[in-house]
Amino acid sequence: MADSDDTIDVEIFGQSYKIRGDAEREHIEKIADYVDRKMREIAETTSTIDTLKVAILASLNITDEYFQLKKKNAKLEDEARRKVEEYQSSLDDIIKSKA
Repeated sequence: MADSDDTIDVEIFGQSYKIRGDAEREHIEKIADYVDRKMREIAETTSTIDTLKVAILASLNITDEYFQLKKKNAKLEDEARRKVEEYQSSLDDIIKSKA
């Protein structure tokens, strides 16, 4: 919950953190919840109990997700750009044929 100094208390992997940021409370809580879930997933699938190792593995997984989404987004942007160029070319052809 936000304190008077605009911090938000969150819990990640059993530890409490005071987070301060420009983002809205719901956004920060959502991010903290996501990191918590990722760390718990890693802890369940590995034999390590070292919190630092769990955090690093979770960070690697989250970063991998980010890069995969970034790559997918770039492909979608390229596809959208090509379609716009196709449509623009078709419209140009129609306009020229009507002139």
